[in-house]
Amino acid sequence: MIRTGVMVSSALAFFALSHAAIAQDWDCTNAGDLPQQGMNFCAAKDFEKADAALNVAWSLIRKDAIKASDGSDPLLAGQRAWLEYRDQQCDAESLIFEGGSLQPLIISSCRARMTRDRTEELLLMERYN
Repeated sequence: MIRTGVMVSSALAFFALSHAAIAQDWDCTNAGDLPQQGMNFCAAKDFEKADAALNVAWSLIRKDAIKASDGSDPLLAGQRAWLEYRDQQCDAESLIFEGGSLQPLIISSCRARMTRDRTEELLLMERYN
């Protein structure tokens, strides 16, 4: 019984390591030529880049953020609401592909697109502060 558990654990660890190694070798410059798993990987990487840019824009605008006279922070409240909206919107867009291999691509692509748009909004606000 223990021997079987060790063998299964070893097999799972090998699969996870080999999967990670393959994923790191994907060339995202031509993601459309990759298998679905590669396209999903590249879409997730695209979202990571968009999210990093959003965080830079956020830090720029936060340093000069003005609180309302009642002490509330509408910028922070708006950002939290936007994050919730983005995630729910992208989940909704992906529902037609629920459970399929395309769903992660749809979610990541949507989140990257919406995050880039939000980054532009924040940069415009920062420019006028």
